[in-house]
Amino acid sequence: MHLRALVLSALIAAAPALAVAQAPAADAAATAHTKAAYTTAETEIGTLLDDPAAKAVLVKHVPEMATNDQIDMARAMTLKDIQQYAPDQVTDAVLAAIDADLAKAAPAK
Repeated sequence: MHLRALVLSALIAAAPALAVAQAPAADAAATAHTKAAYTTAETEIGTLLDDPAAKAVLVKHVPEMATNDQIDMARAMTLKDIQQYAPDQVTDAVLAAIDADLAKAAPAK
């Protein structure tokens, strides 16, 4: 299945949660910037995309996700959340590699 369809399916399935999650999104982004490093389990995709160093890590490991036309709809989700919709592309090994690279990249302030 194509990543676009998987992201779209994820968004449809998560729509009720996303509606609730969007209100505190600014607080979550602010909290993420105070941490030493981003993580695939806790940092929202939008935060990763907004930070040039973190976005470079995404492009390195999952380029089709970072350049997907519909990725903006998944900004409030984490990469770990997306894994359930694309388990063959967003494997535990890929998430571990992303986490390792994110730990080396300092979050933007």
